[in-house]
Amino acid sequence: MVSDEANRPGDRDRATLPEDASRTPAENAQLALLLEVAGTPKPGNVDRARDLEDLRFEHFLAGAIGAGEGLRRAERGARVGVAFERAVAGMSRQSGGNTQFGCLLLLVPLVSAAARERLTADGLERIVADTTVADAVAFYRAFEHVDVAVRDPPADLDALDVRRGSAAASTLRDRGLTLADVLALSTETDSDDRIPDWNAVEWTTGFERTFAVADSIRNGTGPVGDRVARAFIDLLADRPDSLVATAHGPAVAREVSERAAAVRGDPEAANELADALVEENINPGTTADTVAAGIFVALERGLSV
Repeated sequence: MVSDEANRPGDRDRATLPEDASRTPAENAQLALLLEVAGTPKPGNVDRARDLEDLRFEHFLAGAIGAGEGLRRAERGARVGVAFERAVAGMSRQSGGNTQFGCLLLLVPLVSAAARERLTADGLERIVADTTVADAVAFYRAFEHVDVAVRDPPADLDALDVRRGSAAASTLRDRGLTLADVLALSTETDSDDRIPDWNAVEWTTGFERTFAVADSIRNGTGPVGDRVARAFIDLLADRPDSLVATAHGPAVAREVSERAAAVRGDPEAANELADALVEENINPGTTADTVAAGIFVALERGLSV
């Protein structure tokens, strides 16, 4: 078992790096969080031009900085669950509440993979497969730091409701559920109409969409913030957002995707949609999570900022 402070291949000692050295994976993860929130327009989300009623741009900046220690632990070889819980705890130390919980759920394994030069689908599948029951317990504990919008679990899985936090530890241990097992359960839907948890889907499919978003950002043109905004709208148009479905229902989530598809390639219309969704209190936050993860991969693969 790897301790939460163990050094692993790929760990980098910043004190020995030349001044022109590239950023570490943890630094790229923090930069990805900053670039994600700075991109505009991202309809319904906080960006550098828009705040929500109780969640502002500066909260995201502070959250990105606060998450740093957890991301550095992932880089140094900490267990994924331990690093994630620490990143969320640090992120929560600002007055806005939950800014980047879902982003960190994707970024922590990506940082772990990048630090070991395994930033591939196969490398990430290995990291996911290596998760333990202790990782699952730490994942549940992370929910005690911030309020996270989640849907109610099926009745037979009520004991595994993530909102139980540490109180679910005994159930996780009794059933021998790893973090990979828990997230696999989150991909299941009880009807054809239900929108899956896309963050959990990333974990179970080798981060397929993350890598696709990374390619779109790397291959795009113009300022990185504009590429980020285009990637957000494209992804939202392609699939209904999980957070929107949780808050407003699947029909609204699908309607929002249709509205995003209608403004592709039209910056003025995208700005109008961004203002409209903020006014309607519709926040496609899960889409932003995947975009942040894609920015990280793009940075690791040479995106210049």
